[in-house]
Amino acid sequence: MAKKTIIVFSGDYDRLMAAFIIANGAAAMDDEVTMFFTFWGLSALRKVNPTATPSKKKSGLQTAFSTMLPKHAEKLTLSKFNFGGAGRFMMKKVMKAENVMTVAELLDTAREQDIKLIACTMSMDVLGISKEELIDGIEYAGVATYLGEADEANVNLFI
Repeated sequence: MAKKTIIVFSGDYDRLMAAFIIANGAAAMDDEVTMFFTFWGLSALRKVNPTATPSKKKSGLQTAFSTMLPKHAEKLTLSKFNFGGAGRFMMKKVMKAENVMTVAELLDTAREQDIKLIACTMSMDVLGISKEELIDGIEYAGVATYLGEADEANVNLFI
């Protein structure tokens, strides 16, 4: 079995879409896939409506970062031609007409295919994102865990 790893650094809707399409494609080919979400990429793992109170108090800067980040995957902006959200609206309209899955649906498919989703704990600390704000069923680790996964992989991508 081949192994693929993807660092998900971007929080752009179209780049996340590409990352999940590649990951799901590799998993469909029976490859083992690990996705490591760091910095802005963590927005893809945020819950739509978190109900739990964060377990630790955030600093002023962490609160600011957490507030400014998109609240979940479907609130992300496009990397180009966003036009204050109009670009994302137009992109989603075309995607729906062409039966293309949304980022949220691609994330659900990734989970169904047992793709390993890892949230970077250091980035979570810097950005003031708590475990309670992220979706259930993911792993939490640092860069050493990602590097261990990457050492075993035949493909490593940075998106």
